[in-house]
Amino acid sequence: MAAENALGEFLKARRGRVTPSQANLPAHGRRRVAGLRRDELARLAGISEPYLIRLEQGVDRHPSPQVLRALARALELDADTSAHLFALAAPDPVRPAEAEVTADVHQLLEGWAGTPAYVRNRRFDVLAANKWARTLAPMYEPGHNLARDVFLDPRSRRLFPDWTEIAAQTAAALRAEADPRDPRTARLVAELEADEDFRSLWARHDARPARDELKRFVHPVVGELTLRRQALTVGGAEQQVIIVYQAVPGSPSAAALARLL
Repeated sequence: MAAENALGEFLKARRGRVTPSQANLPAHGRRRVAGLRRDELARLAGISEPYLIRLEQGVDRHPSPQVLRALARALELDADTSAHLFALAAPDPVRPAEAEVTADVHQLLEGWAGTPAYVRNRRFDVLAANKWARTLAPMYEPGHNLARDVFLDPRSRRLFPDWTEIAAQTAAALRAEADPRDPRTARLVAELEADEDFRSLWARHDARPARDELKRFVHPVVGELTLRRQALTVGGAEQQVIIVYQAVPGSPSAAALARLL
């Protein structure tokens, strides 16, 4: 994850993804890079090239909000990726101790009868799950890491018919939510980089937190299900996220989920 220079690695990677034509720059002759050169990005952002070099090399890690906004515009970042840029440039926070899942949250999970739900942290470790989530997929068992299962467990490619899309979402959400300065996150990323698909997606430096959206499953017992995923934050435990899956009432997926459960 290059946690020691996360901001610099991000800037270099995103600079390589903006072509001169996208930035309305002339592209005369042969170019050594497909994306923007340092001098071009510096000019677009209104900063000096030596200062951009210091940022990319990790000499200066905390540029001002004005510089960050200028870089976000020049790199054509969307709102999610701009937020990730600002997070990378923030001073190292005092990381709170990871809280245990409280008895109240366990009770909440079990109270959702017939509704798969689990709790994960922002490193995608599953911390707790109700029996319906564990029945839906083995990866929702506490102790599993969702990113590890998506990329390194062959069963995930059978479970998710849209695996390519799920993989891209997982890599982008892990980058957006996990703290790159956390050694455990760095070890997880190093493990995942054994997978070629993960390496390719991680190198893009896309950042997009998990959102409410439809997700398709192919369960070995009941077949295909389309469920709405909702992500909820846990009050008093900022590192924890509750994921809930629901089917549209009266739909074939609702019937399949009922048979499964």
